[in-house]
Amino acid sequence: QRYIDRPLLIRRFKFDVRVYVAVTSFNPLRVFMFPEGLARFCTQPYSNKLKRDQFRHLTNYSINKKSDTFQANQDAAEDAVGSKWSLSALFRYMEGAYGRQITDQVRAN
Repeated sequence: QRYIDRPLLIRRFKFDVRVYVAVTSFNPLRVFMFPEGLARFCTQPYSNKLKRDQFRHLTNYSINKKSDTFQANQDAAEDAVGSKWSLSALFRYMEGAYGRQITDQVRAN
């Protein structure tokens, strides 16, 4: 891992993406990727000037659930609300904000 000083932000918040895979063989390599995943958000708006504020820089659930601004998602149908979004919700947001072409490039990589 490496720290990214200028990360892509969603509504001023830093996030990471969690994708689930199962490796069933190494030789030959066989990997199955689950079609859904998570986007985990920090609970404070990002600032590269406040590097000691873990709620602005770390997306780890066990840290952010302790924040006063942590928002648990209460409704699976509202998957773009709170501190965790579905991967589908992230792609829908990105498509609206950045367009289909860029979102498809992100999805492919």
